[in-house]
Amino acid sequence: MNSPTTQHLRIVSSVFAVEQLPHAASPGDDWVVLVRGPEGLTVVRAVRPLESGERWIGFYSGATAHDLDVPGMLAAIVTPLAQAAIPVFVASTFHADLVLVPQQTEQQAVIALEEAGHHVESGDGEAGEPFWSQH
Repeated sequence: MNSPTTQHLRIVSSVFAVEQLPHAASPGDDWVVLVRGPEGLTVVRAVRPLESGERWIGFYSGATAHDLDVPGMLAAIVTPLAQAAIPVFVASTFHADLVLVPQQTEQQAVIALEEAGHHVESGDGEAGEPFWSQH
């Protein structure tokens, strides 16, 4: 597959936690994604050392950045994951998408994405810098 929706995805080296904070005014400074809805605050942040709970890994589509008016970019990523019965949590920036999958499904997700024609690579940016701190 080499269509306009074929993407180059990077596996983010951080492992994430997704939390729902019903009455939080501020989640602190360690968040990567923050969304407020009527039911409370949803926070995605790097997992803290020795923390238990569900862990998520991220696929970031920044290498194939796109404008907001380009249709099908996110669907091209989540459709093969849905077909493989892999749960997702998605956050989007102005130019790219961060698609989180449960950590235990990482290899299955890579296979599903590559079979759909996407290129998947490991790691963050230069010098191991987290993707959200790059300028």
